Amino acid sequence: MDLEHCGPADLEELSAFLREVDLTLSGLDARGVRLWIERDEHGAIIGSAGYEISADGRHALIRSVAVGPMRRERGRGTALARFSLDRAAEEGASTAWLFSRRSGPFWQGLGFAPADREELAAALAGTHQVRLFRQTGQLDREVAWSRSLTAPRAHPAKASESG
Repeated sequence: MDLEHCGPADLEELSAFLREVDLTLSGLDARGVRLWIERDEHGAIIGSAGYEISADGRHALIRSVAVGPMRRERGRGTALARFSLDRAAEEGASTAWLFSRRSGPFWQGLGFAPADREELAAALAGTHQVRLFRQTGQLDREVAWSRSLTAPRAHPAKASESG
């Protein structure tokens, strides 16, 4: 897996990719959002990974972890998710959080457990995604997950490779 940092010139293409896999597009260019992309041999985006860091640096909101539909079930989703988790931990975050209504079993395979969405929103109140979800009322419809970034990593059982 060869990931490159996503720069401003990549945001339009990344937005199209995330739209295709039905993930949140808003705030990709927000300060505090870290994004990486994986490209195929033709230069098309086939995967992405990212997170937002809380103001105190202790929490990371995992976001934009995705694999193109034709590339799933090959371990790429797990690799992309672990990449985001590892980068967030290296940056000093001790807890990872995320929103996912559809991919719970995938995230559980990576050591995530159901979490209180209000606790997530409090820990990551300054992140673009939490502010947007509060403003639009979407927060009430979200499913929150969390895991420690300081504990040993879980090894996925036979989880789906979508993130």
